[in-house]
This record gives sequence, structure tokens and C-alpha cells, in this order.
Amino acid sequence: MWAYTFRRILYNIPIFLGIVLLLMVLLRVNDPVYAQLSKNATEVEIAAKRVELGIDRPLLVQFAEFMLPIRLDEEGVHWTGSVFGFDDRSWYREDSVWNIVRPSVMPSLSLTVPALILSTFLSVAVGLVSAANRGRWIDRALVFFAVIGMSISFLVFIIFGQYFGAYWLTQAIGFELFAVRGYEAVAAPEVLDPDAGLTIRGWLNRYNVPSLLGWPKHCLLPVMISVIVTLGYDTRFYRSVIVEQSTSDYIRTARAKGCPERTVLVKHLLRNAMIPIITRVMITLPFVVVGSLLLEVYFSIPGLGQTLFTHVTNKDFPVTQTIVAVLAIIFIASNILTDVLYALVDPRVRLS
Repeated sequence: MWAYTFRRILYNIPIFLGIVLLLMVLLRVNDPVYAQLSKNATEVEIAAKRVELGIDRPLLVQFAEFMLPIRLDEEGVHWTGSVFGFDDRSWYREDSVWNIVRPSVMPSLSLTVPALILSTFLSVAVGLVSAANRGRWIDRALVFFAVIGMSISFLVFIIFGQYFGAYWLTQAIGFELFAVRGYEAVAAPEVLDPDAGLTIRGWLNRYNVPSLLGWPKHCLLPVMISVIVTLGYDTRFYRSVIVEQSTSDYIRTARAKGCPERTVLVKHLLRNAMIPIITRVMITLPFVVVGSLLLEVYFSIPGLGQTLFTHVTNKDFPVTQTIVAVLAIIFIASNILTDVLYALVDPRVRLS
């Protein structure tokens, strides 16, 4: 298994390099210099700005500096110790890329991780109920609502969720249960001696970890919207998988032996349906990221999605390249992890 994993990593290195190189080419189609200077900028000012931003050099040199912990200049090669441009300076904010990306990771995870876990468990459970009652009214009702959920745009759910789940509900009950916009992190810590380091509260604040009381108010509504949107697609998929498995010979044998229906569904059927379930969860990851981008923008949650949107709009290449490179690594790692999980859940699969 370790040899297979190592080979898959090697195979995906050229893919990752190609993604980053293609991104850098596409970003440089529109010159960012004109967006940072006035309309009456002279050629001398434009050339000086290109030198300041570091885009006057060949693209391959910029690519090497981004991917490797080095800097190239007329004096030679200099070691920086940081890859993916984390030590670069943002063009939009006077700060390093790492200081911009770091506090946006936890707000995104506070949305995507609960939404992915809840949507997976709920859709599998609903798929089991629908498949177990195939052809009955409960099956038809669940399929009907699943199709309705698939047919409505994500933005419609967000707009209706903000109005009815936050604004209208606040007016009805007299206090704010869910916030329309905003995010609440752990309170700032007391300043300690630099040699003593940060407290746990200080570490949580540095990485913008949501507070226990603030998470339900600011993040629970976006998570519920994401779960509702995903539930329609996943329910139909899992129902089809479970219905297909329910016609197999081993299910007929288990029922002929007198096994309870719950044992047949959970112990036999669900266990053998784990491969398509794992595949579906891994395929859903890119859509979860896209969904979190929309939720973060509309709910003003300072996550990776909103950070990426802001810096793409302002043509901030260092931050955009870093976030996309990190997301590309996550997607490639999820594909490799999918194949490894196949072998763990199904002994019939061998990684050779």
C-alpha cells in the first residue's frame, strides 16, 4: 500500500505543476499593473511597477520562485525556506501571504467539515429509508423532495435562508437567533512574555477559530443551507446504489436465512455499498469548496472562499496562486486517499 501511495504521489506531481503553471499563465493574461496605477501613468511608471511586483522576469523564473524556497536575482540564488509563496508580500494588503491565508482556514473548515459530515450521514440514512420502502408513498415523497432540492439554485437557498432564517425569524421571535452576516472568533488573549509563547486562547485567536457561542449564531445557518442543497443530489445517488445492491444474491440469501431487515440493511447492504459512498464523498469535496465560497461571500465569513474572491477581484497574484495551489493539493490528496480507502473497506480490492 505504501508503495502504491508513493507511486500515485509521483504520478500526480506533474499534474500539480501543470495546474499551477496554467494558473500563472491565465492570471497574467490581463496585466495587473494597470489596475494599480492611474490611467495617466507613464511608461516609466509602468515599467517600475512591473519591477516592483516582480512580473518583469520570465514566467519560468517566477514559477520556480513560487514552487521552490528560493529567490533568484543578479547576485545568484537565495534560500528563503518557504514554498508556494507563503513569504511573498500581498499586492492588495501590506502583509505576507501566510498572515492573510492563515486566519481564513478555520472559518472555512467551520463550514465545510460540519456540512460534509451532516450531509453524508443524513443522505445515506434517507437513501436507506427510501430504498427500504421502494415504490411506497414515503419513497416517492423523499424522491420528490430530492428532485425539488436539485432543481433550485444554490443562490436561491442562500437568499431565502438569509431572509426567512435570519431576518424574518429575528422579527418574529424578537431576538437574533441566526445572523445574516458576520463571524465571531475566540476573544483576543492577554499579551504574554515573548519567551513564554502564546496561551491556548492566543493560538485559537491567531488562527481565527470560531467561539463556541458564536458558531451557532454565525455558522449554523450556512451549514444548514449547504446540507439542504447537498441532500437532494446525494439522496438520489445513495438510493440508486442501495437499490442496486438490494437485488444482489447475498441480500436474498441473508433475508432467506431470516436476518432482521435492520441487520440486512446496515450490516450487509451498507457495508458492501461503501465504495460508491466513499467515491461520492470524495467527488463532493470540490463542490463543497465552491459552496463555501458562495456562503462565505454572502454571509461575510472570512474564509478561504471570500479571501480568494477578494484577491482575485483585486488581481493579487501572490495570494491567489497560494490558495489555488493549496486547494489543488487537497483535491489530489483526496483522489489518492479514495483509492487507499477502497482497499481498507473492501478486502476484494488490492492496490497493486
